[in-house]
Amino acid sequence: MNYSKIKLLVLFCLIAFNNSLYAQKDSIKSNLVINAYLETYYTFVGNKPTHTRPNFIYSHNRSNEVNINIGFIKATYQSDALRANLSIATGTYMNSNYAAEVGVLKNIYEANVGVKVAKNNNLWLDMGVMPSHIGFESAISKDCWNLTRSLMADNSPYFETGAKLSYTSRNEKWFLAGLVLNGWQRIQLVDGNNQPAFGHQITYKPNTKLTLNSSSYLGSDKPDSVKQMRYFHNFYAIYQATDKIGFTVGFDYGIEQKQKGSSQYNSWYSPILICRITPDLKSAIAVRIEHYNDKNGVIIATNTQNGFQTWGYSVNYDYKIHKNLLWRVEARTFRSKDMIFMSDNSPQNSNVFLTTSLAVSL
Repeated sequence: MNYSKIKLLVLFCLIAFNNSLYAQKDSIKSNLVINAYLETYYTFVGNKPTHTRPNFIYSHNRSNEVNINIGFIKATYQSDALRANLSIATGTYMNSNYAAEVGVLKNIYEANVGVKVAKNNNLWLDMGVMPSHIGFESAISKDCWNLTRSLMADNSPYFETGAKLSYTSRNEKWFLAGLVLNGWQRIQLVDGNNQPAFGHQITYKPNTKLTLNSSSYLGSDKPDSVKQMRYFHNFYAIYQATDKIGFTVGFDYGIEQKQKGSSQYNSWYSPILICRITPDLKSAIAVRIEHYNDKNGVIIATNTQNGFQTWGYSVNYDYKIHKNLLWRVEARTFRSKDMIFMSDNSPQNSNVFLTTSLAVSL
């Protein structure tokens, strides 16, 4: 037996295996992205209020103190046939929106895996904890036109858990998705609830200036013994009129059974209009007008005669200090039909506050 040839063959195999490992590592490195985001804020409210904002505010919801809205580190993997996201977060946003979760689930901002299920089409199946398919806002303030979140955003899901089958057309003008979910902004199903919820999303971009979106949710967020079906729809349109002026209009409408098996429903709705002006590459100004009407307290319970019927107005100014650092300031006011706000321990029908924030993305 020629041991020299065997040694050469073994050496060749080891070198080939080693090169293969390095190639795989290089491939993983090229497809893996690590980033981080941190937003600090301060909200000033006069007349000695409590530090906690009203219970219908779930983002930037601490006042008269410096705090962290959200900070997270995120790993994203993307290849031709596989994608995954894992993000761990902290902050007052997480405390408010994940209050129903237990243990370490309270800190999972995003955790999902997706696989491409059609070789020649952009068809994906994603499963896990994902950003909500509802609305034009997210928890990441720097990606939103306004500093604070709208009433409709704060009172509809920011995140969801389940499975999503989605399709993007070849010309990228259409996005279609169907979802099976664990409920209304939940990681775990409510105890006693054994039925999933469902949703859809259709996004159409006829050109670079206009985006139209329709999203829905249907399901119960209560135990089966007191099941009340909820049907909800969100519509929005984003129109970039020029390079410097853009508009967003949105409308939410939902109904929920008054009780199990009932043919009668309570309803709520919320319209919004935002105008954003960007005079230069570093600055932006946005004005927002919104209304939220939930007189029966389906989403926002006030225990008052007229329920939650509130108008909101805000104006904010943004300045990009550095390519990764954004400073924002916003003046905002609410005016309600009933006296649902507190000022110097006295009920009021209005609330005025000023918020400023610094957000860094890496």
